[in-house]
Amino acid sequence: MAYRKLGRNTGQRRALLRHLTTALIRYGRIETTEQKAKELRSTAEKMITLGKKGDLAARRQAAAYILDEGVVKQLFDEIAPKYKNRNGGYTRIIKGGPRRGDAAMMCYIELV
Repeated sequence: MAYRKLGRNTGQRRALLRHLTTALIRYGRIETTEQKAKELRSTAEKMITLGKKGDLAARRQAAAYILDEGVVKQLFDEIAPKYKNRNGGYTRIIKGGPRRGDAAMMCYIELV
């Protein structure tokens, strides 16, 4: 499986994706660069799949990745039940324009 390095070393990249995943689950929609959004999509969908399982082991796995206990509770109690009849495709990427400072393509990633 190919992955994007995002110009960071391994630890920084993992921390970035953990923070982005936590923010996406907390707020439902965030703005980020297109490459980060594409990489975030896979981790966010894995967390929602864990939420759909709903057992203790899945909750512990999600809590080990997501940085905030309140967000884990929100994932298992509110977000995952909405997707119980859906097999994947929990996120949507909406492209925006280039960022003013460095012309990086920006986009919104949101929960469907």
